[in-house]
Amino acid sequence: EVLFHAAAVTYGKHAIGVMLTGMGKDGATGMAEMHAAGAFTVAQDEASCVVFGMPKAAIDAGGVTQIAPLNAIAGIIMQHAGSGR
Repeated sequence: EVLFHAAAVTYGKHAIGVMLTGMGKDGATGMAEMHAAGAFTVAQDEASCVVFGMPKAAIDAGGVTQIAPLNAIAGIIMQHAGSGR
């Protein structure tokens, strides 16, 4: 939560947040805060997760711009970072 909160406050729409497989709901509130600040956020899809807890929590909190399989996330980040948004 602290990292995502700091990114939201410090970088806002210039930040990129990523939520990968994990148990629990760690980071969901902070990622929603990033999303609300205009950041681009991506979460790993259920099919490619070992444990879908953290990405699901971020999605349910309304903090995710895009959902993608693990093997596509790096390309999505690179594409978004290169867009100059």
